[in-house]
Amino acid sequence: MPDPDPDRAALEMLIADDVRAMNAESDQIGQVFAGRHALTANDFRALLHVMVAETGGTPLSAGELRRRMGTSAAAITYLVERMIASGHLLRDADPADRRRVKLRVADHGLQVGREFFTPLADHTHAALADLPDSDLAAAHRVFGALIDAMGAFRTDLGDTAGNPA
Repeated sequence: MPDPDPDRAALEMLIADDVRAMNAESDQIGQVFAGRHALTANDFRALLHVMVAETGGTPLSAGELRRRMGTSAAAITYLVERMIASGHLLRDADPADRRRVKLRVADHGLQVGREFFTPLADHTHAALADLPDSDLAAAHRVFGALIDAMGAFRTDLGDTAGNPA
């Protein structure tokens, strides 16, 4: 098999560098959000997992959240109870099976998230304003491929929690 195109390899390395830098920036922003709303880092991670799952149309149970967070049942119960009491999360009956309960972001959680992250959305809109739609569509495809690659790698590592984006 011939060596990959060196220009392509360099571009792939740049993208990998960009993803790491974006993750580091995101982590810093998440810490600020957590600090301003009296949340721990794990609280913020849990809120993010619940939000991503809910947005993706697959709300999580507490057990699914526990597996994604890698915590004990007691720890996730304490975390969920605390997040419900603070108004960030709520329990909702699973429409497919009323005996099961799914976690959702509560109105308060959505409100504080909107208040905090709307300026980021404004910055993002301004940063992307001069890029053509075709570039944005290509970036969306690239991010989708990266998310798939990361999920495959997580599976290779033995994480069977199935953390869909």
